[in-house]
Amino acid sequence: MRRYRYKAKDSEGKVVSGEVEASNEKIAVKLIHDRGLVVIAISPVKIFSLGFLTKFKDRIGVADVSNLTRQLATMVNAGLPITEALLILRSQSKGSLQKVLAQILADVEEGSSLSSSLSKFPDVFSKTYVALIKSGETGGVLDEVLARLSENLEKQQEFQGKVKSAMIYPIIIIFGMIAVSLIMLVFVIPKLTQLYEQFDADLPVTTKFLILVSNFLSTPQLWPVLIAVIIALIYALRLYKNTQKGRRRFDAIMLKIPLIGSLRRQIILADLTRTLSLMVGSGVSILEGLNISSEVVGNEIMAEALRDISQLVEKGFPMAYAFSKHQEDFPFILSQMIAVGEETGKMEEVLGKVSHVFEVESDQRLKALTSAIEPIILIVLGIGVAFIVISIIMPIYNLTTQI
Repeated sequence: MRRYRYKAKDSEGKVVSGEVEASNEKIAVKLIHDRGLVVIAISPVKIFSLGFLTKFKDRIGVADVSNLTRQLATMVNAGLPITEALLILRSQSKGSLQKVLAQILADVEEGSSLSSSLSKFPDVFSKTYVALIKSGETGGVLDEVLARLSENLEKQQEFQGKVKSAMIYPIIIIFGMIAVSLIMLVFVIPKLTQLYEQFDADLPVTTKFLILVSNFLSTPQLWPVLIAVIIALIYALRLYKNTQKGRRRFDAIMLKIPLIGSLRRQIILADLTRTLSLMVGSGVSILEGLNISSEVVGNEIMAEALRDISQLVEKGFPMAYAFSKHQEDFPFILSQMIAVGEETGKMEEVLGKVSHVFEVESDQRLKALTSAIEPIILIVLGIGVAFIVISIIMPIYNLTTQI
């Protein structure tokens, strides 16, 4: 999407100037002609970009997409055409979101569907989002789909907020512990080392270990080596994680971590069943919903299970039977409730209720994790203090008793 500056004549022969956004110059001229103007001159506007800093500042998050969807749903429900609604949203937005909306508006004005326009921005609008919009356009119920989609995004945003809030306290404590430890190792330990050397003190193993680490951190020449090693390790881990085997190994480890793994699984199950309920209610087929979910589920272990379930459903097996074949990944209650949905024909309602159950369990596990974090941190702090006392205070005490 580029911005073009133009000069043109109106119906009265007056020269007017302005700017227009379009994907290329030909489309820009067409948009100007549609306004009843005759183009005299047109040229692209050069925009200076700060690269990755601008991208980081103007990144589009879940909250932005949620607000956008809610506003779009309200305007479409009120009877506004899509183009007019997008025009209003573009004028109200800023930064990257405004550019995205401008491109979508241009595509829709050129005759593209809203779903195909959204699909050009996979980093902003997920495959689930695009599939739901497409089903709404096909069924003529775009306003209903947008309303339900906005509610789903708001629920997702609300729960993510709870998780982030629960993690703030332990993160602050951990960074505080690291900062205090570095100060001790870089500034305090070297001075004590000189004292130990003067008295030729017999030091315990823990003190020798601290002195070794302190000497390493206090040597400026070794910092580039340490930083290079850390960067190399991170880069190697990222390369490994980008492979299918690496993703599977990391995701398997995440699910096995005490407290955190079970919470992660419950969050995935809640999102999965809520999204499937939304897609089924919006007219998306079960098979397509499973395929899309396997691509956006966020865990390779569960994605493999969903791909196998999708293949079984495609071969004609009941969905409940397919889920029951993967009880190590999906709890038995899910296959039971899906069986009820298949028998009664109320799959959307059943999946919605199961999603609510998983959400409640996720909330309970989150509270349990938050409650467990505080004593764990206190235990770690106690061990750290005890280690420092044994390593630093005890040698000083032994020196004073010897004197």
